[in-house]
Amino acid sequence: MPLLLGCIADDFTGATDLANTLVRGGMTAVQIIGVPDGPLPEADAVIIALKTRTAPVGDAVAQSLAACDALVAAGAKQVFWKYCSTFDSTDAGNIGPVGDALLKRLGSGFAVACPAFPTNGRTIYLGHLFVGGALLNESGMENHPLTPMTDANLVRVLSRQASGGVGLVPFGVVEQGVGAIRREMTRLVDAGRRWAIVDAVTDAHLMAIGEAVAPHALVTGGSGVAMGLPENFRRAGLLPPRADADALPPMRGFAAVVAGSCSRATLGQIGLARDHAPVLELDALATPDAAALVAQALGWVDGKLAADRPVVIAASATPEKVAALQAKLGREAAGALVEDAVAAIAEGLVARGVGRLVVAGGETSGAVVQRLGVTSLRIGPEIDPGVPWTYANPTGLHLALKSGNFGARDFFLKAFSHG
Repeated sequence: MPLLLGCIADDFTGATDLANTLVRGGMTAVQIIGVPDGPLPEADAVIIALKTRTAPVGDAVAQSLAACDALVAAGAKQVFWKYCSTFDSTDAGNIGPVGDALLKRLGSGFAVACPAFPTNGRTIYLGHLFVGGALLNESGMENHPLTPMTDANLVRVLSRQASGGVGLVPFGVVEQGVGAIRREMTRLVDAGRRWAIVDAVTDAHLMAIGEAVAPHALVTGGSGVAMGLPENFRRAGLLPPRADADALPPMRGFAAVVAGSCSRATLGQIGLARDHAPVLELDALATPDAAALVAQALGWVDGKLAADRPVVIAASATPEKVAALQAKLGREAAGALVEDAVAAIAEGLVARGVGRLVVAGGETSGAVVQRLGVTSLRIGPEIDPGVPWTYANPTGLHLALKSGNFGARDFFLKAFSHG
């Protein structure tokens, strides 16, 4: 099975989100944890999941280039650089610097940037990113503890990060379809632009954009713009029909949720779960010690694990508590405390027989899969838009890695009705 699409993601939940999109398009997909040091597994698409969203710029660029080299060496016909649909990136990086480095490595002079994901309420209109009906900087993302987003104009945001100039393919052009999009991209290249933010309000827009970028060496954005890529390979006669791209081994074991995300969506999911399942909410501000939090959680869970409903252990907090913890410990130390505690709790749950585990939060998911020794994930059926079940090698564990902002309010409950 030749590798068609090689993908690089800046966090682990974003990688599964992208893989889920490709599987729904009929591609088999495997997610690799970290830069591989050996042959890649056979799949139509391989997604290398990095933990670079908030890493120092130099580290993010170096890891992304190493991932790109591995994918190109394996024969990838196109490279996709995946970042969050809320464009999580400070003015110092990392989306622009990584994108510039990938363009240079692939010998390409132009790429699109389109984080739109209308199914989850992320739309771009006249270059401005909306989350639901709110501008990005009024959506709660302005309070993100690591990448606060205070400007909804993505042309401005990317211009402060990337080199070569940033243009816009506006709504009126996208509405006209593939030919118009390609003509506008050519005009931007002729005007000296290296990047184009592309408006998208509907899935039909994303499909048209996906077709328009078929000849591009590099495509960048959220998982939504990848919707149109499988059909490009199918039209080229490279992708055969597949009815079982999301098949996974049977699920077994107890069910659990661990959460480190502080997003509004995750806080709402925890709130609903309280009425239906055992829920423990850890307070890292009151107990700023990872070992103590782990002991508290694993002591609490004894006797509560079950196969027919999950236990939920959350180190999530309101923006006010997050700010207080950061003021007490420092931003990096506060984040590391929560990630380390939740990862160790997940390890303890698996040791107690949990075979189905939902992890909420991108940084948290990265810490958990690394702690569990997961090297790759086979992508399975979708639970909610952007969040599939996966089968983790070599552990045999079923994992759902949920971006903090994703999932319906009942996600923690309905996840375990799948499979």
